[in-house]
Amino acid sequence: MAESGRRLDVPRGSTRSLSDFLRLDPDAVGRFAEGIARFLGTGRFLAVQTFIVIVWIGLNVVAVDLRWDPYPFILLNLAFSTQAAYAAPLILLAQNRQADRDRVQAEEDRARAASTRADTEYLARELAALRLAIGELATRDFIRGELTRLVPEEAEEAERRERKRRKAERAERERRESVG
Repeated sequence: MAESGRRLDVPRGSTRSLSDFLRLDPDAVGRFAEGIARFLGTGRFLAVQTFIVIVWIGLNVVAVDLRWDPYPFILLNLAFSTQAAYAAPLILLAQNRQADRDRVQAEEDRARAASTRADTEYLARELAALRLAIGELATRDFIRGELTRLVPEEAEEAERRERKRRKAERAERERRESVG
């Protein structure tokens, strides 16, 4: 931006608008509006306003010498109208800012939910793969059953080898006896 605060991509004009003279920070105005809206919605404000109205009415009805409103309650009505004329736009501005914050928060929540969903799906796939891999692994009970089944077979095989060894020893003894 140029020193004067104007944008360089916008041609200079000979007319000046009100916005050239009133450079207001939208965030500062928004914070001010939220502060006013917060204050208008408190019990303290209602109590102060009620007290002022009661004093106003009391002074206008009872203290005839102090009457500053020649037409009773017209000035009070004007004060209420002025207050409402300023309060309504400030409250709307505060609501719009809150709606913008809520929209941003909702977008962040949606992004977080999508990320969480993706992570959950990934973990579910990994868990399914682990279950398949574990299903192909030998469990303790399977190994125990196989060992139980193999022990008698191994015992039979050992017995066969032992018989074969004895037979070979007998044949060797017979061969020695026949030679010697």
